Amino acid sequence: MNSPAIRKDTKAWKAQVWISFVAAAGLCGIGLAYLPGRDVDRAFMVMGYVFCMCTAFALSKYVRDNEGRRIDTPMWGLVVWGGFGLAMLLTAWGLGEMAINPTYKAFMGVSWLFLISSVFTLAKTLRDAHEALIADARREGMAMRNGRDE
Repeated sequence: MNSPAIRKDTKAWKAQVWISFVAAAGLCGIGLAYLPGRDVDRAFMVMGYVFCMCTAFALSKYVRDNEGRRIDTPMWGLVVWGGFGLAMLLTAWGLGEMAINPTYKAFMGVSWLFLISSVFTLAKTLRDAHEALIADARREGMAMRNGRDE
């Protein structure tokens, strides 16, 4: 019984994904470090960006885990989707309410959305690599059981 081959990502794709994630995180970090206003505003935005990033990773895992069939409970789905929605909504609200230059708000908003987008791409790339490793290990195990080396 042959299992379908899992296509592996190229080194160029992996590099692009990591470069995008690091660039997005760096741009957010620079924007947050130089954010004008009060320290409490900066602290709120740092928490918001980290909350969004963590919930985006959790949402990516949830969606991928439940792709073929539902394995998680509906309540867990509500927690994951609700956490991501709440993180995005509260961060957008906080950014919108800050009394800063509109150009700075635009920079912060775009870098934030770039971060979230790159998190989804990074999560998928990491999961694909993990699944490829598992498939390779299974194939090697089957080849050894069948007495041949592939």
